[in-house]
Amino acid sequence: MPHADRHGLIWFERGELCVIDGCLHFFAGKDSLTPYSVQIPHQTVSMILLGPGSTVTHDALRLLARHGTLMAAVGEDGVRCYTAPPLLPDRSDIARRQAELWGNPRRRISVARHMYALRLGEVLPHRDLDTLRGIEGSRVKATYQLMAQRYGIEWKGRRYDRANPNAADIPNQAINHAATAVQAAAAIAVQAVAAIPQLGFIHEDSGQSFILDIADLFRDNITLQIAFTVAKKAETDSQSVDRLVRREAATVFRQQGVIPAMIDRIKQVIRMEEINASGHDRNP
Repeated sequence: MPHADRHGLIWFERGELCVIDGCLHFFAGKDSLTPYSVQIPHQTVSMILLGPGSTVTHDALRLLARHGTLMAAVGEDGVRCYTAPPLLPDRSDIARRQAELWGNPRRRISVARHMYALRLGEVLPHRDLDTLRGIEGSRVKATYQLMAQRYGIEWKGRRYDRANPNAADIPNQAINHAATAVQAAAAIAVQAVAAIPQLGFIHEDSGQSFILDIADLFRDNITLQIAFTVAKKAETDSQSVDRLVRREAATVFRQQGVIPAMIDRIKQVIRMEEINASGHDRNP
């Protein structure tokens, strides 16, 4: 439900935000003689505020994230607001640099070409984004085929039905889940450096455009590695593809230092070294 149609804020304190029978509840007074729980219509609320003495379960966070419901911890009478990560990052140099490059059409396409060069291994002479996207699309198709051959997977082409994602074959399902995992890692990296998620250089319409830009830089060597490894495992493992991907992604992220690498890549594509070399626009 769009936030414009929701009911705004709801406040709870001294209890536990949890999931009971698949529904979000606030359970209070568990140490008293009259404990009680209140079911929360989380899909019709924009944000839940938790006051002092409150706890929240992992399952509750999962449910809130799935339905786009925000949550924040607040102090007594709302005199403090705490989130993790903080709502307001403590640096602005990367965000200002990103906005500077994004706001200049010539420099924006220059950054996009640089990102395509990192992905394709060569600097393309074209300056039109649609042309670059077309070249990249044909390269990706070839990459899928080569990766499938390397892992011994039968590949019938990239197919994805948003209305029914489970209808895809195992390799396509694995790619979908792996892409989601890598995008989550990219979101952490973008948040860590306080970059602006909406200002993408290749992706444009999504509120996570820059996150998608960064995730795509790791598609060939991380996303597809995870996906085709899992597709091969799934031939003999009865676990769900989603579970296999999450486990494989966790291992790859840890062993290859994916999030730190993404942070370094963000600084590279927005050319922070130019600022650091000149000594200007640097936070103390």
